[in-house]
Amino acid sequence: MVQVAVGLGSNIDRELNLRSATQSLRNLYPKIFFSPVFRSDAVGFDGPYFFNLVGVYDCAVTAHDALGQLHDIEDQLGRRRSAKRFGSRQIDIDLLLYGDSILYDQGMDIPRREILQYAHVLKPLSLALPDHSHPISGRSYRELWGAMSPNQKTLLEPVALRV
Repeated sequence: MVQVAVGLGSNIDRELNLRSATQSLRNLYPKIFFSPVFRSDAVGFDGPYFFNLVGVYDCAVTAHDALGQLHDIEDQLGRRRSAKRFGSRQIDIDLLLYGDSILYDQGMDIPRREILQYAHVLKPLSLALPDHSHPISGRSYRELWGAMSPNQKTLLEPVALRV
């Protein structure tokens, strides 16, 4: 079994889509743990704000198959893939971590580069896996969150949403 961390985000029908996505993940992985939900502004485009969270679970499939499962859930919830990297999303589910693997080929981005770039990824991850170390930097997610720019940190607001 490999511990996997996934990032979830939505800025269209946020509550409905996050609840649907988390239920789909629970159906596959009943012991999944979810971080609290945070509100963040859209990054890279003008659009409605996002709700973001992280899920952590153990799985027995390959990294490529794990990513395929996430894409299947996105597709079932109406995700339309386009050439635009940044844009509004019913649901966005990213494979952030696959154990301590470092995979940057064949469509893989593990550990996801956004972990170190964006508060809306790092904060929920630091709550879900505070003492786990980033596979490349070796620093814990709690430590990485502590070192993140205060300007980035103020862009997040906790949301009272149970998923």
